[in-house]
Formats: sequence, structure tokens, C-alpha cells
Amino acid sequence: VQLQASGGGLVQAGGSLRLSCAASGRTFTSVTLGWFRQAPGKEREFVAAINWRGLNTVYTDSVKGRFTISRDNAKNMGYLQMNSLKPEDTAVYYCAAATLRGYSIGYYSTREKYDSWGQGTLVTVSS
Repeated sequence: VQLQASGGGLVQAGGSLRLSCAASGRTFTSVTLGWFRQAPGKEREFVAAINWRGLNTVYTDSVKGRFTISRDNAKNMGYLQMNSLKPEDTAVYYCAAATLRGYSIGYYSTREKYDSWGQGTLVTVSS
């Protein structure tokens, strides 16, 4: 599956953005979709993941209650709704797909579980 992330931009602290991840390929409906981010000078870190049915999700602690991951398999699209944004959310955001199935959603919270990556989209939150 090929992925393309979009929707980044500049927003003030407290604002909202919705990132989109467009997927191509017939296998999208069977993959776990994840979002990661990489701030300048830092390692790429896990943000959120959603299973192939869209019924199970997991978030890193720092975004719980503020970010919501979702997907629309009919449209081959994934989303990351980001509310109450903080300056520390500034990063390049990547969507990724994991083809390995059969594990609980928490299994998909590390980079090595993902096979395909989209190009990043930059989110900048000003204070």
C-alpha cells in the first residue's frame, strides 16, 4: 500500500488541524494504520494507531483526549484530528501501514511493526 499524508500547516496553540492519509492499493482495508511524528532533533515517535476495522485505537499518553484517529475504508483514507494543539506538538507527521495482523492494537505502537510509510506533513504550533 502506498500512503500520502496531507493537512499540515501553521496553527496557534489551542487550535485544531485534521491530517489526512490517502492510501492506494487494494490492501488498505486489511492494514493497521498508524501516525508517527518527528520533531527537530528528536527520534520519530508513535502518536496513534487504529486497527483494520476501525474498532480499536491506541494513543501515546501525551495526545490522549486531544487527538482522534479514524479511517474510512470505503475511501481508502485515514485521519488524525488534532485539537487543543500545543507548541510541543510541532513536528513532521507521518502515516504508516502495518500488514501484520492478529495482534492487539497496543502491539502496533512501535516503528518496526510498519511496512509502508507516507511522506511527512509538517505541523507547526505557535505559542
